Amino acid sequence: MTHIPRCAVLAAGLALVAGLAQAQTTSTTGRLLASNCFQCHGTNGKGPGFDTIAGKSANEIYQDMKEFQSGQEGKGIMAKHSWGFTDAQLRDLSNYLSRQR
Repeated sequence: MTHIPRCAVLAAGLALVAGLAQAQTTSTTGRLLASNCFQCHGTNGKGPGFDTIAGKSANEIYQDMKEFQSGQEGKGIMAKHSWGFTDAQLRDLSNYLSRQR
């Protein structure tokens, strides 16, 4: 029988918990950030009369938002919304919206 040091077991357990906490935080953060989008895109990214963003790839949503931030897509409402997000928040938002169906 192999003896595994307690510190190795503890470290593995902490890594697992940290990973689960990170996944939950990203999901919760993305959902919270997406609440800013509901008036035009609906609560699930399939809003009435505007572009459907639910189900697009996370990378596509992120790139679209970065283009709005840079001004490449004009100075409209989406540009103004995008200016308020950090890159990490845009990633969380994009990941959340890409999982909506």
